[in-house]
Amino acid sequence: MKRPRAPLFLPRRSYRARRMRDAARLLPVAGLFLFFLPMLWAPATTEARDTAPDGIYLFLVWAGLIVIAALMARGLSDPAGDESLGPEDQD
Repeated sequence: MKRPRAPLFLPRRSYRARRMRDAARLLPVAGLFLFFLPMLWAPATTEARDTAPDGIYLFLVWAGLIVIAALMARGLSDPAGDESLGPEDQD
C-alpha cells in the first residue's frame, strides 16, 4: 500500500512567514551593501571627496532600514502566523 504524498505546496500563511523570516535575515546584508555603496561612487570634478551627499545618503539608508525592520517586525510578531507552523518550523 502506498503512503499518501505530502502536499507539494505549503499553506500560504506558513510560506509567507518563512519568506518574511528569510527577508529579515537578509536585511543586515543588504544594509551593509548599501552603507558601503558610496565608496564605489566616483568623485565629482575635484580630487577631494564631497562628503555632504554621502552623509545624506547614509542617513536616508539608515532611516529606511529602521522603517523596513519595523514593518518586518510587525509581520514577524503576528501570532496567527505561528499557529500554522509545525514545531520543526518554529525558531
